[in-house]
Amino acid sequence: MSAPARVLVVDDSPTMRGLITAVLNSDPEVNVVGQAGDALEARAAIKELNPDVVTLDIEMPNMNGLEFLEKIMRLRPMPVIMVSTMTHHGANATLAALEIGAFDCVGKPAPGDIRPFMDLAEKVKAAARSGLRRHVSPPAPAITPAAEYRVGRKVVAIGSSTGGVEALIAVLQKFPKNCPPTVITQHMPPTFTKSFAERLNRLCAPVVEEATDGARLEIGKIYLAPGGERHLEVVNPSAPSCRLMEREPVNGHRPSVDVLFDSVASLAGRNAVGVILTGMGRDGASGLLRMRKAGARTIGQNEKTCVVYGMPRVAQEIGAVEQQLPLGSIGEEILKLTAARKEGTE
Repeated sequence: MSAPARVLVVDDSPTMRGLITAVLNSDPEVNVVGQAGDALEARAAIKELNPDVVTLDIEMPNMNGLEFLEKIMRLRPMPVIMVSTMTHHGANATLAALEIGAFDCVGKPAPGDIRPFMDLAEKVKAAARSGLRRHVSPPAPAITPAAEYRVGRKVVAIGSSTGGVEALIAVLQKFPKNCPPTVITQHMPPTFTKSFAERLNRLCAPVVEEATDGARLEIGKIYLAPGGERHLEVVNPSAPSCRLMEREPVNGHRPSVDVLFDSVASLAGRNAVGVILTGMGRDGASGLLRMRKAGARTIGQNEKTCVVYGMPRVAQEIGAVEQQLPLGSIGEEILKLTAARKEGTE
């Protein structure tokens, strides 16, 4: 057995520090080696304790979590998990943190939450194993002009989890304004997906929106599954549209990538492209395999550019991935596979 992951807990609330510490120490593979109430204490503790992972509150006195995260990533890079309030402001700050280089995020528990921070220990262990192996995005290349891209009849489905914020930005910034209809499931806390869709909409040429029940799939639009309560499916072959389904979690997730990929396999068959990006666990692997067996083209992100090579690894191992590519090449490959042929659309 490897040594437990050594964690520094940073939060200005003694109650929250105690709760996080208790949750993490209940896992024998995690050891909280220290606590800090602000950035100054945290800086000294990092120097003294040299933790494997830091959990970091966003809202703190003296220096907020974003400012401190920037200093960590510049001066002493290490895996950092952000702990955020489940609010619109908290979501925006957390998304900025993920772009700066945070490994992942967790939401602070709501009153009455009987299982607070239920997945925090697993994220800490994955962060410790990652060794901060993360893709650093180069400046965004020029977007393919819409006039040079003739969209075919394919639907694109993308699944991602830990590291997905940065990965999705890298992929979608390659899309022209007239991109193929694209549906995405990204594992993310409730309230965060709306802010993420708004952020993507500002950064990308196509329209990006949080998926709504019954929304028709249209050229030039990207639909992001809402977090937390329902699964996203694509239904209705005569007029493809989004459906939000209230079902139990699948692979521990809701929304689940497998649920999305399964629906696209049934609806579109060979007229689809499936993409699985960085993430913990195996969600999406079996659904991507079903897509490939139905005739869809499938892409997996390669190990070198993944923050966590989990979901793409399982997909590769079971034969779901037709081609494995570095993150920087995935956007262009999607456009090649979805472009209309010269003699007509696919």
